[in-house]
Amino acid sequence: MMSSDTPEKHPRRWPWIVGILAAAVLAYLIFRPGAGAEDKKKTPPPVPVVAVAARTADMGVYLSALGSVSALQTVTVRSRVDGQLVDVRFREGQFVRAGDLLAEIDPRPFQVQLTQAEGQRAKDEAALKNARLDLERYRVLAANDSIPRQQLDTQAAVVAQDEGTVKSDQGQIESARLNLVYSRITAPISGRVGLRQVDAGNMVHASDAGGLVVITQVQPIAVLFTIPEDNLPAVLQRMRAGKKLSVDAWDRDRKNRLATGLLLTTDNQIDASTGTVKLKAVFGNSDNALFPNQFVNARLLLDTLKNAVVVPTAAIQKSPQSTFAFVVKPDSTVMMRPVEVGYTEGDDCAIRKGLAAGEVVVVEGVDKLQEGTKVAVRLPEGPAGGARKRRA
Repeated sequence: MMSSDTPEKHPRRWPWIVGILAAAVLAYLIFRPGAGAEDKKKTPPPVPVVAVAARTADMGVYLSALGSVSALQTVTVRSRVDGQLVDVRFREGQFVRAGDLLAEIDPRPFQVQLTQAEGQRAKDEAALKNARLDLERYRVLAANDSIPRQQLDTQAAVVAQDEGTVKSDQGQIESARLNLVYSRITAPISGRVGLRQVDAGNMVHASDAGGLVVITQVQPIAVLFTIPEDNLPAVLQRMRAGKKLSVDAWDRDRKNRLATGLLLTTDNQIDASTGTVKLKAVFGNSDNALFPNQFVNARLLLDTLKNAVVVPTAAIQKSPQSTFAFVVKPDSTVMMRPVEVGYTEGDDCAIRKGLAAGEVVVVEGVDKLQEGTKVAVRLPEGPAGGARKRRA
């Protein structure tokens, strides 16, 4: 009987043993060291990026070109008479006004010429007076048929001749007086005096090519620059409408704005060899920041985009399919948003379609991003940081 009971009890222990072993294995898998770390490795950390918020601003549409500064007027001051230069009244680099005395030529030869001309006129006037008296006498005698008519006509011609002589003498007097005026050399325009070409004591002549000095008008002053012929219709349209187009002059590095002026006019023809047209702008130049023949970068303000959505150009990415920007969503993930760029100026661009003011776009770290990537946003260093910092 004992041997028959034992085989029936042994099979009932195996289910319990298997259950205990399975529970032990499960507990080991759950609570073994490092199990949680492996799960965490499956979730990548947020990608650090720099982002800013799109803003609304008025954005100027500019035409930029290389230009050169040109004086509105340049005059080479020359002597108009021959003589010895006895006095120089200007300093090199001095600003002079129109009519200021610059130099003097010895006036004594011209004073002598004036005296001689006045004496000759007095002599010829006396002869004219006598000829007129004779003419009156001849008229009386001719009326009484006491002299031939031919003698009367001859005397009338003598009177006319003497009148012409007196008039010529008057011209000589005026010429001598004019030479006296020319002996005092004055500034024909207002401007800055250049380097002196002749020193006092030298003989000067009206035929001298170099002249005495060069005066350039620097207040106001002009800037000449060229634009492509395709942009000319837009400029002419605004000029015909009476708009005054602003022009900025910047230095070579485009870091410092030297002056601001207004567009004066355009040239009357297009340069066929370059496909450009020349424009002239005028600047007050009260601080003398512009100098003749100086090279500048001219920027013509053609239009202003009002309340445009503006983002940094670094936020705009391009692919073979479209132009897009990475937009940071409220859950700190990014999405690729197609955008349409309207105009780019410097480091900013105006968005025509695809972004709204206040939306945050990534400007640095885009090379590690794709659709749905989680990011840790920080603000850019400097005034460009306008985005609200988000926590991942």
